[in-house]
Amino acid sequence: MTNITVYTDGACSGNPGPGGWGVLIVTDSSESIELNGGEKHTTNNRMELTAAIEALKHFKQSTKLTIYTDSVYVKEGISSWLDNWKARGWKTAAKKPVKNEDLWKELDKQNQIHDVNWQWVKGHAGHPENERADYLARTGMPEI
Repeated sequence: MTNITVYTDGACSGNPGPGGWGVLIVTDSSESIELNGGEKHTTNNRMELTAAIEALKHFKQSTKLTIYTDSVYVKEGISSWLDNWKARGWKTAAKKPVKNEDLWKELDKQNQIHDVNWQWVKGHAGHPENERADYLARTGMPEI
């Protein structure tokens, strides 16, 4: 059985501003896979979500994997907040619309296809794979 570990990160120059997302996929049976991209006008949270979505979309069949994110927003959103948002018709506890609802719906859809163990890792703390995902996110940003 192949162990698949994924590291995701988002970056933004200004918030909003040009942003990028990065994904590092590591398996025990092959070299790592790197993905990245970006948008001209976005937010950091949108790029963090996009990185997670793109990581999951990379796998064409249901896959068991561990995803590390340095975004508390993504980790808590997918692990703790999502079910309540859906039950409240995509409203927060304060009855306000959930920000980035489009991306949360896509992440939820992709997450249901796979068997994902979501983990949080402290960003910018010298973790090599997280630092690589950050580099990929920054290089995914479009030129201004």
